[in-house]
Amino acid sequence: MIIKTVELETVCGITSKLPENTKPEFAFAGKSNVGKSSLINALMNRKSFARTSSSPGKTQTINFYNINDSLYYVDLPGYGYAKVSVEVKAKWGKMIENYLHKSPMLKCVFLLIDIRHEPSDNDKTMYDWIVNNGYQPVIIATKLDKLKRSQVAKALKVVRTGLGVGADVTVIPFSAETKQGREEIWDLIEDSVNSLDKE
Repeated sequence: MIIKTVELETVCGITSKLPENTKPEFAFAGKSNVGKSSLINALMNRKSFARTSSSPGKTQTINFYNINDSLYYVDLPGYGYAKVSVEVKAKWGKMIENYLHKSPMLKCVFLLIDIRHEPSDNDKTMYDWIVNNGYQPVIIATKLDKLKRSQVAKALKVVRTGLGVGADVTVIPFSAETKQGREEIWDLIEDSVNSLDKE
């Protein structure tokens, strides 16, 4: 995918109305420190367009990035961050659920899991939540460069087992450092957009 233009078009807070977009949306969900902003930057072919932060829990809004004026990357608030109050977490949850329920242009949800660790209870809850909202998430196993090559197959198995997903669910190992996995994610997005064009 050749990225020509990128624009942060809409930022939705807890009380904001969701935009009525007419182009396909691809959403990214994941724990606060899983490398979501780094992934989105890699997919936008930009170094730091999506805000990355050393303090997790920075994304407290739903951010809509217009890509090539033909689709949107949608950055959902990170979950599972300990320093955020229960009340705020509940509001973020409501905001994400509202988006999953109500956006007619949402075509795919990517769920990011740190490849180095077994999926947490929050990861499992988020996976089930996305499925219950009618989407089969594509799993992106981030921080691939932190493992030796010999460890990858075992780590991917732990991710699959931890989430309870079979071979039919797509799991893409990804590294923001080496960009491994980026082409595969782009291909999925392009295939989805192309299939919509044919309808």
